[in-house]
Amino acid sequence: MKFRYLGNSGLKVSELTYGNWLTHGSQVENDTATRCVRAALDVGISSFDTADVYANTQAETVLGEALKGERRESLEIFTKVYGPTGPKGHNDTGLSRKHITESINGSLTRLQTDYVDLYQAHRYDVETPLDETMETFADLVRQGKVLYIGVSEWNAEQLREAHALARELKIQLVSNQPEYSLLWRVIEDEVVPASAELGISQIVWSPVAQGVLTGKYTVGAELPAGSRATDQKGGAGMIERWLRDDVLDAVAQLEPIAADLGLTQAQLSLAWVLSNENVASAIIGASRPEQVESNAKASGVTLEADVLTRIESIFDGLAETDPRKTQMPSGREA
Repeated sequence: MKFRYLGNSGLKVSELTYGNWLTHGSQVENDTATRCVRAALDVGISSFDTADVYANTQAETVLGEALKGERRESLEIFTKVYGPTGPKGHNDTGLSRKHITESINGSLTRLQTDYVDLYQAHRYDVETPLDETMETFADLVRQGKVLYIGVSEWNAEQLREAHALARELKIQLVSNQPEYSLLWRVIEDEVVPASAELGISQIVWSPVAQGVLTGKYTVGAELPAGSRATDQKGGAGMIERWLRDDVLDAVAQLEPIAADLGLTQAQLSLAWVLSNENVASAIIGASRPEQVESNAKASGVTLEADVLTRIESIFDGLAETDPRKTQMPSGREA
């Protein structure tokens, strides 16, 4: 496993981060989730990403149990705050001082740790002053509960505003967590250039487009039994946008390229994401330990310029590139 610096900080993270968005506490049993975490540790993954909103806090609990007994100093644990948790009352969501303060205490208890390495604003809160949010984050850093600050799905303007406040408050805003894959490239035109200028890295989610880029879905074939596309609670709604014949035809063209390089399509897709210098880590999920072991082999793979050109030409006109598509909540969900 290779490691990269997170933003302009001295913190190194593994090129692949193990994430438990759609699995722990909901899609897979706890013992399987634990075996997936153990597999991640065995292949050298040291970074683990979760959020209090995942499975309404249960994902953090499962991850905390799975990591119990590990040397804390050897891990980078990331979690997030914003989404509604608990009974989902009027103050159970957003980035207010109240919700952030209560959320970090709950996350630390569930994760069984005294601090998290990276605390991320899961979305931009249009209803809370940014000053209030950043000042609260700064307080958590000074209390030792949080080491670094990150955000998720923020656009370039929001990143600039938050970074300026972070500098004033003398804390480090080091990361953004956007969706990014061969099929979803909306960060490239604005977010990545702004981030590179500010010293912010991307920790990207859905790098294999919810499994579509693995090649498991093909034109005219039935959806594989037990796949995410058939699970209405496990991301089927997100996958269906990619289950078009033109997209699946393009994905099929990755197979010979991957074969020539001795890679699976998933490994190739992960290596493509990691070829972006502003990406510090790509988040992988798993419902089986074998998936973790296979995907880990993407770390350290270098794709030559001609291979990158060939891959990108396949998806020309199919990939979403509009920077306005960065996910933005219109208001709090609670």
